Amino acid sequence: MNIYVGNLSWNVEENKLQSIFEEHGTVNSVKIITDRFTGKKKGFGFVEMPNDEEATIAIEKLNGMELDQRAITVNVAQDRVERPRSNYGSNDDRGGGYNRGGGDRRRY
Repeated sequence: MNIYVGNLSWNVEENKLQSIFEEHGTVNSVKIITDRFTGKKKGFGFVEMPNDEEATIAIEKLNGMELDQRAITVNVAQDRVERPRSNYGSNDDRGGGYNRGGGDRRRY
């Protein structure tokens, strides 16, 4: 089961999160999400536990737990929703982008 862990302090490391979840069962992986440009932590991550029963217990026990002076949010991770990409700067028929000419250019 993939578990979402939110409201993480920027000081929390993946190994600390893993040790907390391992108290409730087997952990396959831990990933704290970082900004791709700055590399700074975003304050949330994901823990993968293979046993759904152990994962459910971990969620119940750890949700609201104080970690590094912050009450963490722990719940079942939702599937990622693909967001439509922007056409900003696009040169196709769907619109968006810069005005490349044509049309009425009267000033008001």
